[in-house]
Amino acid sequence: MTAPRPADPPSEDLSRLAVLHGVATSYSPSPDRSVAASATAVTLTLAALGVDASTLGAIRAALAARERELGERLLPPTVVGWSGSPPAALAALPEGTRLRIDTEQGESRTEADRLPPGVHRLTATTPDGRTATAHLIVAPPRLPTPAGRSHGLLVQLYSLLSRRSWGMGDLGDLAELAGWAGRSLGAGFVQVNPLHAAVPGAPTDPSPYRPSSRRFPDPVHLRVEDIPEAAYVDDPERLRALLERAGRLREAVLHKGALIDRDAVWELKREALELLGEVPLGPGRRAAYCDFLAEQGQALEDHATWCALAEVHGSDWHRWPTGLRDPRSAETTEARNGLMDRVDFWSRLAWLTDTQLTAAQRAGLEAGMPVGIVHDLAVGVHPGGADAWAQQEHFAAGMSVGAPPDAFNARGQDWGLPPWRPDRLAESGYAPFRDLLRALFRYAGALRIDHVMGLFRLWWVPQGHPPTEGTYVRYDAEAMLAVLVLEASRAGALVIGEDLGTVEPGVREALRERGVLGTSVLWFERDWDGDGRPLPPDGWRADCLATATTHDLPSTAARLTGEHVELRDSLGLLTRPLEEERAEAAADAGEWLSLLSRLGLLRGTGGGGDMSSEEAQIQAVHRFLLRTPARMVGVWLPDGVGDRRPQNLPGTWDQYPNWRLPIADARGRPVTLEDLAASPRLHALMEVLREGGA
Repeated sequence: MTAPRPADPPSEDLSRLAVLHGVATSYSPSPDRSVAASATAVTLTLAALGVDASTLGAIRAALAARERELGERLLPPTVVGWSGSPPAALAALPEGTRLRIDTEQGESRTEADRLPPGVHRLTATTPDGRTATAHLIVAPPRLPTPAGRSHGLLVQLYSLLSRRSWGMGDLGDLAELAGWAGRSLGAGFVQVNPLHAAVPGAPTDPSPYRPSSRRFPDPVHLRVEDIPEAAYVDDPERLRALLERAGRLREAVLHKGALIDRDAVWELKREALELLGEVPLGPGRRAAYCDFLAEQGQALEDHATWCALAEVHGSDWHRWPTGLRDPRSAETTEARNGLMDRVDFWSRLAWLTDTQLTAAQRAGLEAGMPVGIVHDLAVGVHPGGADAWAQQEHFAAGMSVGAPPDAFNARGQDWGLPPWRPDRLAESGYAPFRDLLRALFRYAGALRIDHVMGLFRLWWVPQGHPPTEGTYVRYDAEAMLAVLVLEASRAGALVIGEDLGTVEPGVREALRERGVLGTSVLWFERDWDGDGRPLPPDGWRADCLATATTHDLPSTAARLTGEHVELRDSLGLLTRPLEEERAEAAADAGEWLSLLSRLGLLRGTGGGGDMSSEEAQIQAVHRFLLRTPARMVGVWLPDGVGDRRPQNLPGTWDQYPNWRLPIADARGRPVTLEDLAASPRLHALMEVLREGGA
C-alpha cells in the first residue's frame, strides 16, 4: 500500500478558528507520529458546523466572531455538575452573580450545592444586569461497581434459530435463551447485537450497525405467535399459511444450507402483522398502547411518519418531494394526516417490539440473572433513515463518520454514518442523546456502546472525499458521560464501552472514573509497552468485559487452528504472503497456548482426555479469562459448539455472507437453540465458568 499524499496544512488563522470549534488540525496514527489534517478537510468540517472558512476574509471574520462570543459568554449552553460538588463552570462567573435553578423535580433553588440528579434549567444574573441561561446536567459521580463477577453469553440474535423462529432468531428465542442460560448455566447476562430499526427496502443492508433508527427497535425481531391478538385474527387460515411458509424458510436455513434471508422473513412477518393489526385491542391492551404513545411522544410520531412516508416515496428521505424532507413542514403534516392508518400501524409495531424486548429482560431477571440482556448501541445511523430525517438539525450535513489511516488500513475508513453536531447537542442540553439512552434502558440491564471513543471525538469525512481527507471533531466528553451516567443510574443498568483499537490517551481513564466498563479481548491483550508477549491474568484490568472473541473477529476455534488465515486468503484479503500470515498466526496462538499450559489451565476435556484437542484449548482459554480480575466474562455462543465462521468479516461486502449465518457446529451444520440447550460440549464449557475456572 502507498501512503496518502500529504495535503496542504491549515494556515495559522484557520488552525486557530478550527481549535475554537473543536476541529482538530492534526492527528497521531501512532504515539511517535503526527499527521497534519488538510486545509480542505478543516474548511469543509467547519462549514458543516455552520462556520464559513472559504476565504481568508471569511476565516478572520469567523475567528473574530468566535473569540468575541467566547469572551462575552457567561455560561456555555450546557453546564455539567456531579452530585456532591458545584459545577466547575460556575467558578468563572463574576463575583456576586445570582443563580436560579429550576430543577427537573419542579423546585426552584438559588444554590448549586446538593442538587438532585437530573436535567435542570440554570439562570445566572450578574451584578451589572447581564443574564444567561443554560441547561444544567447533574449526574452521580460514577456508576456503581457490579456487585460481583458474572459470566454470560454473547450472540448475534438473528443467528440463533429455534424450531419456532421464522428463518432468523427473534425475541421469543432471546427470552428462551435468557431463561435457560440463567437457570441452567448460571449465566448473569446475554449480550446481543444492535436490534435497532433497519432501513426498509430490498435488499436490506444486513448489518445491524447502520440502522434507520437507534431509538426504536426493529419489528422483524417480533415473535408473531406471542402477540395476544394472534389468537383472534379474522382469517386464521391465512395466518396458518404464513406459519407454514415461515417453517420452510427455517428449514432451508437449518437443513438446506440457505443463508438467513432477513427480507424474506420480514415479508412474511409484515403480512402477518397486517392481519394482527386488524384485530381491535382489548381495553387493557389499548390503555397500555396509549400510555406508550404518550411516553414516546413526538419521537415516535416522527419515526412512524417516516416509515409511512417511506412506503410511498422510498427509504431515502433526500429523494422525497421537497416539502416532505422537513418533518415540521405543513406538507409533512398533511401527508401524515392522510396516512394516519399507516402511522398507527408502525407505532403499534414499535410498541409490540418494545413489549417483547421488555419480556426478554424480565425472563432473564426471573431466571436469576443479575444483569439480564446487554443491548448494543451502534455508533450512528443511516443518512437516509428515520433518525437522520427527524433530527436533521442535530446532524452534520455532508459529513460521514469513519477512521483515519493507520497501520492496518492506509486508506482509512468511511462508515457512511452522519455524525451528531456537538454544538447543536450542547444547545439542546443533549436531548437527542438523553432520549436515545432512556429508550434503550427501558429494556436493557446493561448497554454496550460501540466505539465508545466517539463520546470524546469522531473522525469526520466530507462527502465525496476519501477518508484520508478527514479530521477529528471533539465532543464535550464530560457532558456526554454525565448524560450516560445519569440515564444508566436511573435505570439501574451497567455500561460497557467497546474501547478496542486506537484509543487516545486519557479516554480509558475517564471512562473508568465514571464506572464505565471497558472491553478486553484475549488476543489483543499483550504487553505492548514491554516485550509484546501475552499479558498474564494479573496484568488485566478489572473494570471490563473480558472475552475470547467478538462478532468481527475469528471464532476461537478458527483462531487456534489458523483457519481464519485460510479464509482471508481465499477471499483475497491478505496483504502479505500466505506463508508469512500462517507463521504469524501460528506463533500468536502458540504463545497463548504456552502460557495456558504454564498456568496449568490446559487440561483434557472433563478433567481427562486429550489436552491438545480444540475443545480442551477453548476451555483453557476461558479458564484463563476467569483468572483475570475482569468483572464480566463473556462466552461467544458459537464457541460453545466449535463454530468456525465469523459472523462478520471486515473488508468484505458480498464476497462473504456477513450477518447472514446461523450458529453452526465444527462441521458447519446449523445448530438450533434446542440443540444448544442439549449440547454436551456447550454444557462442559459453561461448567468451567460455573466452577470459576478451577
